[in-house]
Amino acid sequence: MLPSIKTALIAGAAIAALSQVAFADDVKVALIGGITGPIESLAPPIIAGGKYVFQEVNEQGGFWKDGTKVQTVVLDDTCSDATKAADAGDRAVNVDKVVAINGGQCSGATIAIANNAAIPGGVVMISPASTSPAVTALADKDLVFRTVTSDAYQGEVLAHLIISKNIKKVAVTYVNNDYGKGFADSFDKAFKDLGGTVTASQAHEDGKADYRAEIGNLSATGADALVVLAYADGSGQTILRQALEGGDFSTFFGGDGMVAASLIKNVPGIEGKITFTKPSTPSTEGRKAYEDVMKKAGLNADGTFVANSYDASFIIAMAIEKAGSADRAKIAKAVREVTTGEGETVLPGEWKKAKEIIDSGKAVKYEGATGVITFDKNGDVPGVYHETVLADGGVKDLGLIKMQ
Repeated sequence: MLPSIKTALIAGAAIAALSQVAFADDVKVALIGGITGPIESLAPPIIAGGKYVFQEVNEQGGFWKDGTKVQTVVLDDTCSDATKAADAGDRAVNVDKVVAINGGQCSGATIAIANNAAIPGGVVMISPASTSPAVTALADKDLVFRTVTSDAYQGEVLAHLIISKNIKKVAVTYVNNDYGKGFADSFDKAFKDLGGTVTASQAHEDGKADYRAEIGNLSATGADALVVLAYADGSGQTILRQALEGGDFSTFFGGDGMVAASLIKNVPGIEGKITFTKPSTPSTEGRKAYEDVMKKAGLNADGTFVANSYDASFIIAMAIEKAGSADRAKIAKAVREVTTGEGETVLPGEWKKAKEIIDSGKAVKYEGATGVITFDKNGDVPGVYHETVLADGGVKDLGLIKMQ
């Protein structure tokens, strides 16, 4: 199913490029992510979840009094190539003239899009998947937000999870980019604070065919487990496969970038040997409504970052409605105005209701798939995580991780 979605997304992006005249009066919103590259099995469901919100908008009255429709522009940033990410951002902002961006997904891509296109163009971005602490530090003019928690916190969660398994010595390998380094730094501090020992923490370059030397060095430190902070469709799977083949490690841990059922096929024998942290949410009315919406749409509600993407798009839609026009500056300002956490509750799937509340001048409280969304001064949100494993041929959540 995923390859067909991926192909459709790429084809859709090409068709959109040929259809600008036909949709000249529509409001345009971009969805940018790693359709190709090291998260190519994760990206299509994330984009599909975010894109579906705008289908709901069009079906439930569009924007403003005249029912203006929204056109989505899907672009590939490859996740790992900053130049291509910047090009995708430039295309969205300066060619397609979008008013907002759902994306990017990988942290480095998000930073490249922001610095090279979105911030200069005054276009608000809401990332559903970029978790690096470096995103927090952007001089973004209050234009970059995210519906996923920073790795500054996820590192602590992963440290607590590993300690709860009575594992006190680990080695860490992390992909050499903003995501990997930020995650590794926060994990290292938290794990040591909890009394654990990081025997070695080493960066690696994505895309190599052979990591055996690095794995051997990490194994020689006497660690009881290997923490892999990378991407499931990139270096992560290769490291896992070669570590198992060489007998260097038999116990692994990973972060959100590693959560993919594709590992079962690509890394024989990995089931039952790796545990992940995965962004999640407690059971809420908003979560139930989201699951009902996704089931009706035939989309995967439980995919990694899919709920975050749905929420990002819904907030963008509310901000566009609140702005009352396609003015980029007004839309960016409205993001905070519709995410105060106060007002009449709106759930996933309830665009018509959201539109009516906003048009009446009342405050709206969006209780989304990931909870009630309120952004801090940096555009960040708090969050919770599931302990997740590979089992029964797929990804299985075991429950919320409790911080000790």
